Amino acid sequence: QLQLVETGGGLVQAGGSLRLSCSCSGRGFSTHTMGWFRQAPGKEREFVAAIKWSSSVTYYGDSARGRFTISRDNAKNTVFLQMNSLKPEDTAIYYCAASHILGMPTRESNYDYWGQGTQVTVSS
Repeated sequence: QLQLVETGGGLVQAGGSLRLSCSCSGRGFSTHTMGWFRQAPGKEREFVAAIKWSSSVTYYGDSARGRFTISRDNAKNTVFLQMNSLKPEDTAIYYCAASHILGMPTRESNYDYWGQGTQVTVSS
């Protein structure tokens, strides 16, 4: 079983920055892709960004492109999401997830393991 633990959420003013971390531990299938999703109150879970463990190839959702950066530290089995120029509409619970898919998965159903989420609140 693969365990994912997100940290780094909090309260920040609009225009500020936060860095989320996702620590991976335990045993599981071959994890090819790590992703970040978010879910705001009353809304569906939304794809934010993904990264391949082996190549560092990244992909971003429309809301994240140009402001957020996903990265990973293979030695520490940790994935990061650097969020800059935050807006109130970025307020959500942010989830880390792991996928066995070789391509670049962006759907929630593509991911097999999930963390418990970390709250990000951006005040105006």
